[in-house]
Amino acid sequence: MLADATPLRLSNEEIAGIISFNDALNMSEVEDVYLPLTRLLNLRVAATQDLNDVTDRFLGRPGRKVPFVIGLAGSVAVGKSTTARLLQLLLARWPNHPRVDLVTTDGFLYPTAELEARKLMGRKGFPESYDTRRLLEFLADVKAGCPEVRAPVYSHLAYDIVPGEYQVVRDPDVLIVEGLNVLQQPTTLHGRQEPVVSDFFDFSLYIDAEEEDIERWYIERFLAFRSTVFADERSFFHRYASLSADEALTTAQSIWATINAVNLRDNIEPTRDRAHLVIEKGPDHRTQALHLRRT
Repeated sequence: MLADATPLRLSNEEIAGIISFNDALNMSEVEDVYLPLTRLLNLRVAATQDLNDVTDRFLGRPGRKVPFVIGLAGSVAVGKSTTARLLQLLLARWPNHPRVDLVTTDGFLYPTAELEARKLMGRKGFPESYDTRRLLEFLADVKAGCPEVRAPVYSHLAYDIVPGEYQVVRDPDVLIVEGLNVLQQPTTLHGRQEPVVSDFFDFSLYIDAEEEDIERWYIERFLAFRSTVFADERSFFHRYASLSADEALTTAQSIWATINAVNLRDNIEPTRDRAHLVIEKGPDHRTQALHLRRT
């Protein structure tokens, strides 16, 4: 019913343009899942905007726009990028929040040189590999209504931060923050609870799937990349392009088992229940259930 009442439509070309490699999305899933989800988010954005206006009037201060921040978490290869781009595309079509920006936390990873100095290259993507203080400062500035806030740019080709390049976020109505570990639990230091990224979220989503399915999607993507991304001589992973099929399979399985699976089990999956909404995917990458936390 929410989908039928939502006056938003996408073309097949628009959907094809946002799908990440090896992900799956069609018009039926957009209409059945993401249109009603977008309507839910639209209602929450409007309610939050009204609450901010009421609070400003109560305090007798000038009204100011406070961006609505959405967090999106989940494993490597589970489809976060596709979902984030789809939500951005749909949410921007609502008149009361037309400016929707998307930032990934990849840009807040420490540069390769720093990771190597800290002996963290083998734990890239784990919570300790991020410049969390810088990410928290970025989100605080966005929430404070700073007219321009800069986020570092990450190159998946170079597998590193791009020096001197930034994504500029200018006064958004909605900001989507996508990353592996954006729903980490607060920690206590010297008897005081430290701030975490999710403190700045007005709504959060977690994309879930069975681990064996995510592993299969990751390996399929890795094998396909040998003739695409890895084939580029500028790629950090160019050395994998010349692997035989058996060697590539063994390498992908090893990377999954020693890095991605460990991060998923120890850091990512334990944060699932902190999300407001869990999107559960089946073996075919299609959404098979939604779990909404009522409070």
